[in-house]
Amino acid sequence: MFDLILQANPIVQFVLVLLVLCSFASWGIIALKSRELKRADDDTDDFLEIYQEGSLTAAYEAARDRNTSPLAAMFLDGYAELNRIARYSQDVVAEGGNESQRLGIERSVAWAAQRESHRLERGLSFLATTGSAAPFIGLFGTVIGIIDAFQHIGAAGSASLAVVAPGIAEALIATAVGLGAAIPATVAYNHFVGRLRPLNDSVELYSNQIGGELLDRGARALRERRANL
Repeated sequence: MFDLILQANPIVQFVLVLLVLCSFASWGIIALKSRELKRADDDTDDFLEIYQEGSLTAAYEAARDRNTSPLAAMFLDGYAELNRIARYSQDVVAEGGNESQRLGIERSVAWAAQRESHRLERGLSFLATTGSAAPFIGLFGTVIGIIDAFQHIGAAGSASLAVVAPGIAEALIATAVGLGAAIPATVAYNHFVGRLRPLNDSVELYSNQIGGELLDRGARALRERRANL
């Protein structure tokens, strides 16, 4: 097979190199994305467990230590906006905030949710493109290889198997490599989309409730701090 590749048409060789590079890139993305999503799932579960206990300070520390969780990142942005509001209007925060402050926190959290969704989906477009385009790129190489093979057959003036087989074989290698690049990329893309669906649902639910909860917890923490003075 290696000899066939070396003897192939330069265009076919270029197609094979391109497909091999796409395959290596796909496997690299698959390995990195598997690790990233596993850490995001684990950190999200740990963060939610601490967040639901009710302590704002404990949730902040947990969010800082679990930076791969999209929910932790959303909490940190909302917490930063809550601190900014408290610096200028502590009395209002102590009363549970107002609609403008609530919208400000929700806006910060929404931007963080959008940013985290894009981060988690990074690389998936390459897998989708490889899965859909690689077979056609391989087919293009095969067509070029077959055209080249028929030209050699015409020059040789013979259509015997010994003349036809090598040219057809080297042409079909491009299709095989294209499928070899496309199949893992397609399977991995569908797998990651399935894993991202519950995570994105958690991001959406958390984004809808965190604005009011942060203000309520901030007001409670502020009142407790004042009572202890």
